[in-house]
Amino acid sequence: MQLTGSEIVIECLKEQGVDTVFGYPGGTILNIYDALYKHSGEIRHILTSHEQGAAHAADGYARATGKVGVCMATSGPGATNLVTGIATAYMDSVPMVAITANVNLPLLGKDTFQEVDIAGVTMPITKHGYIVKNVEVLADTLRKAFHIAKSGRPGPVLVDITKDVTAAVCEYTPQVPKERERLNRYTEEELEKALELIGKAKKPYIYLGGGAVISGASEEVAKFAELIDAPVCDTLMGKGAFDGKSYRYTGMIGMHGTKTSNLGVSECDLLIALGARFSDRVIGNPKRFAENAKVIHIDIDAAEINKNIHADASLVGDLKVILTELNGKLTQASHPEWINHIQEMKTKYPLKYDHSALSCPYVIETIDRVTEGKAIMTTDVGQHQMWTAQYYQFTEPRTFLSSGGLGTMGYGLGACIGAQIGQPDKICINIAGDGCFRMNMQELATASRYNIPIIQVVINNRVLGMVRQWQTLFYGKRYSQTVLEDKVDFCKVAEGLGCEAIRVTTKEEVEPAIRRAIDLKAPVLIECIIPEDDKVFPMVPAGAPISEVFDGDDLQQ
Repeated sequence: MQLTGSEIVIECLKEQGVDTVFGYPGGTILNIYDALYKHSGEIRHILTSHEQGAAHAADGYARATGKVGVCMATSGPGATNLVTGIATAYMDSVPMVAITANVNLPLLGKDTFQEVDIAGVTMPITKHGYIVKNVEVLADTLRKAFHIAKSGRPGPVLVDITKDVTAAVCEYTPQVPKERERLNRYTEEELEKALELIGKAKKPYIYLGGGAVISGASEEVAKFAELIDAPVCDTLMGKGAFDGKSYRYTGMIGMHGTKTSNLGVSECDLLIALGARFSDRVIGNPKRFAENAKVIHIDIDAAEINKNIHADASLVGDLKVILTELNGKLTQASHPEWINHIQEMKTKYPLKYDHSALSCPYVIETIDRVTEGKAIMTTDVGQHQMWTAQYYQFTEPRTFLSSGGLGTMGYGLGACIGAQIGQPDKICINIAGDGCFRMNMQELATASRYNIPIIQVVINNRVLGMVRQWQTLFYGKRYSQTVLEDKVDFCKVAEGLGCEAIRVTTKEEVEPAIRRAIDLKAPVLIECIIPEDDKVFPMVPAGAPISEVFDGDDLQQ
């Protein structure tokens, strides 16, 4: 059938099973939006308040559902406003297709109004980027974009289309989308080497990353941990891939990881990294990381092997596939002394905070209790992000959405909107600090426009909390530009943007506020006022070995 380029874009989206796109229109992309209007009953478009919000919403939708998220923007500033969201998705391996339109082909390279080489701009932060200058290749390009975004190690792909291509006509033939490939590049010898190291280990430890969530390997991870009789720690991205209530679980590892995880990994004789990349925030000083251990590294991306930490054995491929094979070859191991030692450390070094006043950990624990650990929690970046990771007990994958690699302030609200649209039966709650919330708080207007029942919790300490914590501990309490004392009233802002608002100043007000917000089934902001000098502990100084983890009690000694 003969279709315009714009109609081909819509038909390709339908081919790929896309039911929602997030975006903001403009001049060069008008043809696509006109075609979208004609198919509004098949593909829902969410008009965000800013293009960055559209990218974060597509990202949150993808993380919560496992599908490819889609966002759209016009040329020039519309396209560049997607960049932070694209980079966020790239760092955390999130499948996304960003569709932008550009000026007409004859005007490219002539400093035309709202012309930007967005494919060039995003080259370092995408798996692949295309600029489509011929309508004949448009359909195949879009199909390739979706296949690349979801295959192997997922990530964002950009498709930039000149405006004249969106108006041109050519023959379109529907196709069935390719299935996601589960790539495996390991040999039998590499598998046997890993099995040999596991068999010799007396003190094994499992270090779980975001790849376990992406591959859908939760059941295989649980079985693997039982077979090798090992404790399990996770990264920020690995939250929910292993049951946070399991006796084997020791909490997060790294800069704000638990003492048990950091000390346990420092003592183990075999560290098994599953879908993790040995981030600097996890390993601290690489020369002192797990220095008593052999290392097995399993990851789908060969480039991660030996990049930051030397692996004694490695398997490149899909984690679910590899663990299924390993589990089939393993015999039941038993390490009672090691497991008992880890349990003793968990008892000796629990997470703790000041219970005398309202605090973020108390808010998070209350949310966990009220939602029975079943909510999708999104966060921005900073102290509140770490407290959420520490105190909410995640038991299911795809329920913790946060910017781990890029550390994007302003990520959470858009992501929460995308998650709620992707998982409408879930309670979706975004935890933000007052500094982060300012970045993209206009997206509350998006939530109110569509009556998306997200709950926005603002942890307001009137400072840039994490930066202030560093200034307190390492910069002699010189609080340069981190105090946010001003006249902004977040509750009035929320009400002005069409949302309900609740201010909480005492512990007793927290649970009723959360229950009311859930019952309203509408977008609600809850502002929680906490002390400005609350700190996230435990902590490891940047570049120090994780065995040097300390908490507030250590500072008093």
